[in-house]
Amino acid sequence: MTTLSIDIPETLQTFLRGASASIVIGADKLGAADGAEAVTTDPATGAVLATIAAGGPIDVARAVDAASEAFEHWRRLSPAARGRILLDVADAIEAHAEELATLETLDNGKPLTESLYIDIGLVSQIWRYFGGWTTKLGGQTLPVSPPVGEALVYTQREPLGVIGAIVPWNFPLLIASWKVAPALAAGNTVVLKPSEHTSLTALRLIEIALEAGLPPGVLNMVTGLGSSAGQALIEDPRVAKVSFTGSTETGRRIITASAPSIKKLTLELGGKSANIVFPDADLKAAAQGALAAIFLNQGQVCCAGSRLFVHRDVRDELLAELETATRAIELGHGLDDSTEMGPLVSATQRDRVEGFLRAGTQEGATLLCGGQRPGGALSHGHFLTPAIFTDVDDAMTIATEEIFGPVLSVLTFDDEAEAVRRANASAYGLAAGVWTDDLKRAHRVARELQAGTVWVNLYNVLDPAAPFGGYKASGYGRDLGEESLLGFTQTKSVWIGLD
Repeated sequence: MTTLSIDIPETLQTFLRGASASIVIGADKLGAADGAEAVTTDPATGAVLATIAAGGPIDVARAVDAASEAFEHWRRLSPAARGRILLDVADAIEAHAEELATLETLDNGKPLTESLYIDIGLVSQIWRYFGGWTTKLGGQTLPVSPPVGEALVYTQREPLGVIGAIVPWNFPLLIASWKVAPALAAGNTVVLKPSEHTSLTALRLIEIALEAGLPPGVLNMVTGLGSSAGQALIEDPRVAKVSFTGSTETGRRIITASAPSIKKLTLELGGKSANIVFPDADLKAAAQGALAAIFLNQGQVCCAGSRLFVHRDVRDELLAELETATRAIELGHGLDDSTEMGPLVSATQRDRVEGFLRAGTQEGATLLCGGQRPGGALSHGHFLTPAIFTDVDDAMTIATEEIFGPVLSVLTFDDEAEAVRRANASAYGLAAGVWTDDLKRAHRVARELQAGTVWVNLYNVLDPAAPFGGYKASGYGRDLGEESLLGFTQTKSVWIGLD
């Protein structure tokens, strides 16, 4: 176990001291209208990092005012000009990568290597990818046959207006970017509501974007609780669309709250993803992939491969690899170079995961390793040692409900059809993994799995060009890729009489 003697760079200390003005409306950084505040802490130590504003309905209304006013200019800006601004923001993010990654690790707890090479590395790519799309978002001419006369019919894509982006605490800046960047590229303006647990990188992003030339009001932010700031954003009739990533339970509430104003929604919700290892797979690669699938970001990943289906013939060999590697994972502060796994984001989340650990044991699963709070220097943080359950039945709580923590359930199967059937027997359908050296089987199983993303012989790989989202209770709509961009537009058909 590592120690927690961590020095925060002076530049970040200065930023943290000013974070109480975390509501950004136009170019102004403000406190909440009613003066309410909240604290954000380092999950590895419990120490207070900063005090942030806890905004409410008044603050949201003001942010929507600013976004509505900025929309009229932003939507009319030439696509090339919008694209140049987004590309400048991408360059600025890249220039501040280490600073942003350090801030993300302090606020979220994940190891710095993950923050820097996964989160922030992808963030700049996302802004650059969508910056390149602004000049390529066009319509079509349609070969129509009107009953009377001749006509030319074409379509054009238009922005929706003000977008509400509500993002979670597990990948704060990454998920904020994969909502904000395409929305802006399509000509919309945005009000961003980050998680109250992890608002700091979003605040720094807006500062960087404004410095890079993003016009004031195009991107605004209100920090605060979902029940106050988030609810107000969903209910505001001037918000044309809400793009949300979070739990399925919250997604259902958003659907209900948004119904009176008939808002468009993109919902990327929970998951209980199946990761299937066939007997012909490269077992060392599959073991490493299974570990990455469940233990990345302390298991706090919506598409985590939390159900590992292993063919009976290779179960013992694979399990031995997994147990040895899991027991060796080094816990510690995310800024410590030796750390391989950080803390869970909060005491509440750790307690929730511990509840699932108890349920697994009570329902008859075998806890092979992990699931304990470490002592010593780590006792003040929200740490849990990574856990593996064996002898798991499909009906157990740990096999059906999203845990959102470092807990792997290992299940055994005998043939391909059984594996696919059991993998699909879930309310969720966000992602899945397949490990096999049989090309025909890879394509066959990928076709049959009910999941928005299927990885074959790899896991947890994303690219700005590849759409991401779920089937069933994992939500609807897509983030990333062309599909995400089109989801921030509406189509108009124009008929021109030629007679």
